[in-house]
Amino acid sequence: MPTAVFVQEGNQVDYTPVAAVAAGDVVVQGDLVGVARTPIAAGVAGALAVHGVFDFPKATGAGTAIAAGASVYWDAADQQAKTDSESGANKLLGKTTAAAGDGDATVRARLSQ
Repeated sequence: MPTAVFVQEGNQVDYTPVAAVAAGDVVVQGDLVGVARTPIAAGVAGALAVHGVFDFPKATGAGTAIAAGASVYWDAADQQAKTDSESGANKLLGKTTAAAGDGDATVRARLSQ
């Protein structure tokens, strides 16, 4: 019997939500963070992207700039990408692919789990 059996490439993972999920919603399952690329109805299997580059919301104002190449984390409570894991409460999204200034409302990041 083989130790492991190939299932899929892994750019997306199956997900069946208990409540409807809109396209672009960030979904956290334990330490796995994914993005719904299309709407997923409650109780219906869909897919979450776990690889790719996305624009995520971030805070604006003095001191909120994020450099390119920085690790960013998803704060589910604030629905924002942040550079602070807050002792593990925020889950790793990945690395930024472009700098975002204090006045930018989004930051571009490559998902990496």
